[in-house]
Amino acid sequence: MNADREAASVQVEPPVRRPPGAVAPSGVAAGGAVPGGAAQGPGLDEARALELLRRAGVGRVVYTLGALPAVLPVRFRLDPLGGVLLSTEPGSELARAVDGAVIAFEADEVDGADGTGWCVTVLGRAEVRRPSPASSARAEIRIAPELVVGRHLAPDAA
Repeated sequence: MNADREAASVQVEPPVRRPPGAVAPSGVAAGGAVPGGAAQGPGLDEARALELLRRAGVGRVVYTLGALPAVLPVRFRLDPLGGVLLSTEPGSELARAVDGAVIAFEADEVDGADGTGWCVTVLGRAEVRRPSPASSARAEIRIAPELVVGRHLAPDAA
């Protein structure tokens, strides 16, 4: 049975990481190989991936909470440099968990009928900007984009 598991496992090359603020060379896909088989379409360049991400109103922040993965749907917006901006209560569990951590953010648009669409993932370090204690303003979380991976989703083969 272990041989079956090993034969069925998929080897995936990790995407190339860039330092914060670096720009992917033109014509180079923002991502690397992605597991998933035929449903995965071609990669998107970073500019196109960010353009699609700007259209989405809700995404998912993926972070670690007590050494376990956590996923939270959130409203977001992008700043001019492609950073993902989230708003939360200053003392929230999310703000405490992500400050200074490398986290992921994902948004997508998928047609329920045929499975076509797109998916964009941003990986980077989160910075929490808390308002002054006298303010009733919300805290802002910025995810600095170190890696942007975008994929088209091809029609479902089923």
